[in-house]
Amino acid sequence: MMKKTVLVSGGAGYIGSHVSVELLSAGYDVVVADNFSNCDLTCFEGVRKITGRDDLPLVKMDFCDAAAVRKLFSDYPIDAVIHFAAFKAVGESVEQPLKYYKNNLDSFLNVQESAQAHSAKVLFSSSATVYGEPDKMPVTEESPRKPATSPYGNTKQICEDILRDTIFASKGAVQGIALRYFNPIGAHPSALIGELPRGVPNNLVPYITQTAIGKRECLSIFGNDYPTPDGTCLRDYIDIVDLAKAHVFAVRRMLEARMEADYEIFNIGTGRPVSVLELVQAFERVNGLKLNYRFAPRREGDVPAIWADPSRANTVLGWRAERTIEETLAAAWAWEKHLAGI
Repeated sequence: MMKKTVLVSGGAGYIGSHVSVELLSAGYDVVVADNFSNCDLTCFEGVRKITGRDDLPLVKMDFCDAAAVRKLFSDYPIDAVIHFAAFKAVGESVEQPLKYYKNNLDSFLNVQESAQAHSAKVLFSSSATVYGEPDKMPVTEESPRKPATSPYGNTKQICEDILRDTIFASKGAVQGIALRYFNPIGAHPSALIGELPRGVPNNLVPYITQTAIGKRECLSIFGNDYPTPDGTCLRDYIDIVDLAKAHVFAVRRMLEARMEADYEIFNIGTGRPVSVLELVQAFERVNGLKLNYRFAPRREGDVPAIWADPSRANTVLGWRAERTIEETLAAAWAWEKHLAGI
């Protein structure tokens, strides 16, 4: 049987690079495509080192360019596509909504169009932001999608709708899965790939590690007056390697025709809420460090608390989170030290 080929759009970025490692380890052929608007070659080269695949294809392109996307699908025998190519900063999306709507929607429309033309399965990188401010916790896949609290979250809702409507209209000719991630953190245990933001990090853990290494003077914790046990936001932090492995389970489910419906949704999280302050203190404890941090005003677009009920992914997809928060935070720090040459 011929190997199946998976296209990873945005595959040189944080999540895409980890997913590429897991796909290659599971025996798939992978094509990485990225426009490098929010990353450089560091993680892609790390993927090659971890997997020993010096021949891993890399296509430099913009998924908002429909002609380039059509050419990509013609150049490679793509059986499935995992779509990561999107802007992802909640705060920035509030400040620059048009940038987010244009990039995130145009890129996905182009991927969906070409995937349909070539009968490729689609795995969409969705987000817990589609739940807005939930009425009750934990959220299940049946929890209502409330109005998004940011344009970023709204683009995830709209792309899910595009995928669902395209699949339903195709009457079985198109299939896809949306994975709703909670909060991916950490790095590969090799310390060869990890989160590498350009400029000031928008996500918590790279800001923590950059403060610990001395790149940032002080970590700001946005809001300590939320209706939570310690006043800081509650989140479901999922190890990046665990998250990446969920994509292998989902791709296998699609390509081996094991889906129960043409469109499926899975929450990818741990089911364990951890506060921002608890995460900061855990990082200090695990790595024997003291962080300089302060409390700052709430950040627009943040919800007070959200965490997953991952039981559907556990039972139906066969995937579950395995790595501890301690392992995750140790790996994040090892990655930061690797970048600093320590």
